[in-house]
Amino acid sequence: MSLVYSTDVGRIKQEKPEEIRPKGDGIVRIQRETKGRKGKGVCIVSGLDMNDTELKLVAAELKKVCGCGGSVKDGNIEIQGDNRDKIKAHLEKKGHKVKLAGG
Repeated sequence: MSLVYSTDVGRIKQEKPEEIRPKGDGIVRIQRETKGRKGKGVCIVSGLDMNDTELKLVAAELKKVCGCGGSVKDGNIEIQGDNRDKIKAHLEKKGHKVKLAGG
């Protein structure tokens, strides 16, 4: 008789450890990027030292201010379109030091 199903052997899925993000220098950088997006531009906000839930709340605020979509990826906020000036004004009003980075 052959073995049909067993829970004794096989791959065991291991949990990933918490990702440790490097601490920033206290300056929030906003850059525009089009690479890999078929020519569509997005603004990437990086340098916010927050956990994912706080980042999602800030992203929701920025999306409302700009009137467009966006997401949180790898500790950065991506906002669709070129709204760097609106994002900068909103974050400065919140008390962050902001720089426009890139071209």
